[in-house]
Amino acid sequence: MEYAFRDIEKKWQEFWEKNQTYRVEDQTDKPKYYVLDMFPYPSGAGLHVGHPLGYIASDIFSRYKRMKGYNVLHPMGFDSFGLPAEQYAIQTGQHPAITTEQNINRYIEQLKNVGFSFDWSREVRTSNADYYKWTQWIFMQLFNHYYDKDADKALPISSLTKAFAEGGSKAVNAVCDEDVPTFTAEEWNAKSETEQYEITLKYRLTYLADAVVNWCPALGTVLANDEVKDGVSERGGYPVEKKLMRQWMMRITAYANRLIDGLETIDWSESIKEQQRNWIGRSYGASVKFQVEGKDQTIEVFTTRVDTIYGVSFMVIAPEHELVPELTTAEQKEAVEEYVNATKRRSELDRMMEVKKVSGVFTGSYVVNPFNEEKVPIYLADYVLAGYGTGAVMGVPSGDQRDWNFATHFGLPIIPILDAQKGIGEQADATKEGSYINSGIINGMGYKEATATLTAWLEERGLGKGKTNYRMRDAVFSRQRYWGEPVPVYFKDGLPYLLDENDLPLELPAVDKYLPTETGEPPLGRATDWKYKGEYEYELSTMPGWAGSSWYWFRYMDPKNENELASKEAIQYWKGVDLYVGGSEHATGHLLYSRFWNKFLKDIGVAEQEEFAKKLVNQGMIQGRSNFVYRVKESNPVTFVSAGLKNQYEVTPLHVDVNIVDQDVLDIEKFKTSRTDVPADAVFILEDGRYVCGWEVEKMSKRWFNVVNPDDIVEKYGADTLRLYEMFLGPLTDSKPWNTNGISGTFNFLRKLWRLFYEDQTGKYLVTEDQPTAEELKVLHKAIKKVGEDIEVLSFNTSVPAFMVLANELTTLKCHKKAILADFVRILAPFAPHISEELWAALGNEPGTVTTQSFPEFNASYLVENSFEYPVQINGKVRTTLTFPADANPKEIEAEVLANETVIRWLEGKTPKKVVVVPKRIVNVVI
Repeated sequence: MEYAFRDIEKKWQEFWEKNQTYRVEDQTDKPKYYVLDMFPYPSGAGLHVGHPLGYIASDIFSRYKRMKGYNVLHPMGFDSFGLPAEQYAIQTGQHPAITTEQNINRYIEQLKNVGFSFDWSREVRTSNADYYKWTQWIFMQLFNHYYDKDADKALPISSLTKAFAEGGSKAVNAVCDEDVPTFTAEEWNAKSETEQYEITLKYRLTYLADAVVNWCPALGTVLANDEVKDGVSERGGYPVEKKLMRQWMMRITAYANRLIDGLETIDWSESIKEQQRNWIGRSYGASVKFQVEGKDQTIEVFTTRVDTIYGVSFMVIAPEHELVPELTTAEQKEAVEEYVNATKRRSELDRMMEVKKVSGVFTGSYVVNPFNEEKVPIYLADYVLAGYGTGAVMGVPSGDQRDWNFATHFGLPIIPILDAQKGIGEQADATKEGSYINSGIINGMGYKEATATLTAWLEERGLGKGKTNYRMRDAVFSRQRYWGEPVPVYFKDGLPYLLDENDLPLELPAVDKYLPTETGEPPLGRATDWKYKGEYEYELSTMPGWAGSSWYWFRYMDPKNENELASKEAIQYWKGVDLYVGGSEHATGHLLYSRFWNKFLKDIGVAEQEEFAKKLVNQGMIQGRSNFVYRVKESNPVTFVSAGLKNQYEVTPLHVDVNIVDQDVLDIEKFKTSRTDVPADAVFILEDGRYVCGWEVEKMSKRWFNVVNPDDIVEKYGADTLRLYEMFLGPLTDSKPWNTNGISGTFNFLRKLWRLFYEDQTGKYLVTEDQPTAEELKVLHKAIKKVGEDIEVLSFNTSVPAFMVLANELTTLKCHKKAILADFVRILAPFAPHISEELWAALGNEPGTVTTQSFPEFNASYLVENSFEYPVQINGKVRTTLTFPADANPKEIEAEVLANETVIRWLEGKTPKKVVVVPKRIVNVVI
């Protein structure tokens, strides 16, 4: 009876679905454990073998935790708003919802084929109105709250207006826009309702503002920083430029301190934490206002080294700074415009990373240093970004290498400011040691005294203040797209107002095309008769891709709730995610925004915990193993030479579809029919009668013809083999290449396991009720210990060899005993659930119950050795081996060794000089 994996896997997948085996209840006596995968965007290409890696790992852990007595929530859903479906809609006219539905169905089919224990009854889709109703609800809560610095949390806008009414603007210490007015309580109470409302817009956690954004004309939308690579859109590779646009913003900066401090409380990788710390960029220093010469205008800079203020010899502002037109003189206009246009073609990352090339242009204007009243020229330079800090930097070339390079390039003064600075004619010296020189009121002081003196001087004169600064900017929350969540806002007299909650969800309207309007409005501008209450214009932008993914773990807790995001009871029970598995590429996108929204929801009483995920594991990437054929250059007829012979010719390597290659041997006929550039009379120079392909490890991509479909692997080897092999490839967090050639090892293991239960030829059932031997219990419990410890630390790659060793040892011992095999099946069940269910039932257990069994307990006593086989050396050479009880003392061992016939023969009548007994190691007789 052979291992009929196709029939077995189909049978148990149907059983699980029919019996709702993995359906989860919200309230039980068991402790809870919440395992979550980053849900996928359902692309048209479907899954390749790299995608299930994290899902398999989390599934193993989920199954294991169930067996350890936990009530495990392990759901799956789809981040189903996205640009690819919209682009397809633009090309074909097909509504994105149709494309998305088709793609999701394909994903679900593929995921079910792999045998995941997802509770599909809890599936969510971010593009469904019953889901994004609550995304819109969260937006409304953000709009209706502000961040109170004294309370260090979000409070309702009603608290803000109450404070204004009682004590004016001085009664409020809040995160807000820079240009908020000051007023007394009397002045506030005298304002009209509309005037008061306008002021509150400067405090709300989501607000409208003019922001410098990544604008992609080809896609007709704004892109997030992480959607732009090397100056072009990640999707499609279209040019991206900087543009000032009216956008919805999220005041994430209000949570900057909590976002940094919270990193100390979560078990995430240090690399992810460091990326977030650097992105947020908390620093301490001072803001300084420089007066523009001849104008009623100041430019504010933030510096962490206010002590270097007397060393300023130039100021640099971002090319996209709003004051550039005003500061540019007629003489410099052409040069400035040329520089600004050149900068628009570079990405922010390129600009920040450029350290060797110095570029910039003089505006023709100057600012005045407030401390010494020296004129300081204003330059533009692309290493300064408008969206970071104030968009202006003071140049201190004696203390900063980039400033030194800039000053040297443009012939600007390099002013020494500390007597400990050395070699500033050759390079900058950023020391804080020594006493200040050439520095006015701080001459002779040390660093700490100077910093305090300068900050106090600025604050006394209203020219600056001590300040904590953040590199992170507020998040742009608008996209000029169709396929996204509508923003629940309408406009009345030019001001934004929220819809009534009873009118949620605000659903996407029908449009004739999915392109911007002829007048440049977003696609929603094409909707006819789409007005709030038939009168007011809606917001025409949609939310960004990260909106729906910034809270989805809550919806899994209570996915069918029509009245709340999730019930209080469900949230109190599940609290938050215990293990989150996903890619590290989301460090400063999804993972940061999710922490932000969770903290806000904690402030307003929705979330139970400050952080949404206690532990985060970033799975590595499964890379592709590409195959190559080698075309002989200028050959006629077209000739391909096998890899082992290619060095004899001048060749061009070409990628070939890995699915027509087996063990690196090309199926020539399939190759001919799969390519239009291979003529029928093409010649193939073979080695040993075969065409052998070359190979190389690359990213798995359709472009390189190295995508392996998991459906094909499941069809050929089975889902259990796929699951085991993906874990066997290497540590979960490492990147590793896929090689189908190696999968037969895990497949053969499962066949060997099957043969412990059934005779190969006859199908005879071999399992007996006999009692296990000590040796059988020993090898079993060695595996139980190893696998249990491995799963706890997510070291799945070392568990698979342990299974193989156990199968080999039981085969050698000819063990077919139920007591041993039952525990083997139970420890294997999280990894290979289909065959485990089949064999568990074969042992006489109730079908479909292996998932509810407890994980076997390791018994250390079975690993205790009762005896030890000692090698016996005579004058350094092993002459025999003798077995003694494990607890035998050296004197007893010595006596028996000297009485042994073999030893006596080798002694040849001589009396030993000494006998050395090393317990549980060796016996050495010296003559």
